[in-house]
Amino acid sequence: MPGCFERTVILRDGTPVRLRAIRPDDERRLVALYDQLSRDTRYHRFFSVMRRLPPDWARFLANVDRQRRFALVAESPADADALIAVARYEPAEPPGTVEVAFVVQDAWQNRGLGGALFAELLRAAAANGITRFRAWVLADNRRMLDLIARFGDVQERRVEQAVVELLFTPRARRGATDADDR
Repeated sequence: MPGCFERTVILRDGTPVRLRAIRPDDERRLVALYDQLSRDTRYHRFFSVMRRLPPDWARFLANVDRQRRFALVAESPADADALIAVARYEPAEPPGTVEVAFVVQDAWQNRGLGGALFAELLRAAAANGITRFRAWVLADNRRMLDLIARFGDVQERRVEQAVVELLFTPRARRGATDADDR
């Protein structure tokens, strides 16, 4: 099963990027990715800005069961040892629902990587029988809100203290191609 989530996607600018399932040995790569994020990107992903990603967080985030907890990473085309993005889901309430979260290194934003990751994450979730998703997104995070609107049919939407909570199912993608996901 480890290799079944490996795929190369072509970004809008023609750059090929390799996506794969996260591995336990990605702990240090997650810390390095966090170090490369801008303050705004850190805040949009974690709702706080930590000086460093704590090692116990990196350990938790890198070790998933690939069913209830799953994560995809994107490797830098220039250095396969460097991560440039992560998309993940974690169990949430109600049962049978997962929370999604994404982070894309600033230099790689606006190139279609988020869409490619979202499409692959939804494919992995479907393979694991998951069809209900939840996301908590800062109200000023237009990129993530737009991404969810493109890929999901929102069933519930609540706003509290500048955080948008969304419950959604995957949008039917009849005849979708990789280009649609960018």
